[in-house]
Amino acid sequence: MEKLNDFAGRIAHVLIEALPYIRRFQGKTLVIKYGGNAMVDEALKHSFARDVVLLKLVGINPVVVHGGGPKISSLLGRLGKSSRFVDGMRVTDSETMDVVEMVLGGLVNKEIVGLLNQHGGRAVGLTGKDGGLIRARKIVLTKAAPEAQAPEIIDLGHVGEVEWIDPGVIEMLVQGNFIPVIAPIGVGEDGASYNINADLVAGKLAQVLKAEKLILLTNTLGVLDRHGKLLTGLSLQEVEGLIADGTISGGMIPKVRCAVDALQGGVKSAHIIDGRIEHAVLLELFTDQGIGTLLGAG
Repeated sequence: MEKLNDFAGRIAHVLIEALPYIRRFQGKTLVIKYGGNAMVDEALKHSFARDVVLLKLVGINPVVVHGGGPKISSLLGRLGKSSRFVDGMRVTDSETMDVVEMVLGGLVNKEIVGLLNQHGGRAVGLTGKDGGLIRARKIVLTKAAPEAQAPEIIDLGHVGEVEWIDPGVIEMLVQGNFIPVIAPIGVGEDGASYNINADLVAGKLAQVLKAEKLILLTNTLGVLDRHGKLLTGLSLQEVEGLIADGTISGGMIPKVRCAVDALQGGVKSAHIIDGRIEHAVLLELFTDQGIGTLLGAG
């Protein structure tokens, strides 16, 4: 009986702790960038799907943006086509872009939609080409070469950035009680498809939707200090200082920059959390301590 009472007490404590957060975020939009281990580990995939469905059921509006780079590389390899990267961006010729669309807009997107629906959600998959959602422009990469008089121009092919987003189709789905799941493919003015970094799409979408929060799932604890300790809360000013002194470096810089851009664009807060933890989204949103790094505009 004593063990039963202890268990009941812990469950009650969790629910009571979550209640004020549920009230605070009801009716709000959260943009979640889904990637990393959370997309490949079976237990984590189902954990993420349950989290997102629960958010919708308690009156919060999650919008999911996903990546899928490893699956693109895997399929290209099976087709005998190598992957080449420049500054972390995949060089994407027309054939590679066809594979990107098949993997992101087809395989990965529909798997996520299926998982959400399996766990009681009503998810709809989109790419940026649907409903004119994402207008892209081609990225032009230049590199200074000491021996050359002019910078070298590197053609990345069908690699783009967000020019603008028309949120109409997303807003229609949210109002219809659906969960939008978006593959980061945009369309150029010329009708060509472009592969866009999923973090950037999530950040820009959060701004356009006037989202309460941007949540980026990663394969790290969050932003770490020089001693490897998690920094649980950062202001914009602190972020700039940590980048300047080298504490934030490497692949964390673009994620943090994405979060900063979202905050400067009106998003209330951004979270960088460890997607390797089961139910990471709920733990970050509905507990007092959270599990990752919260970035705020203050």
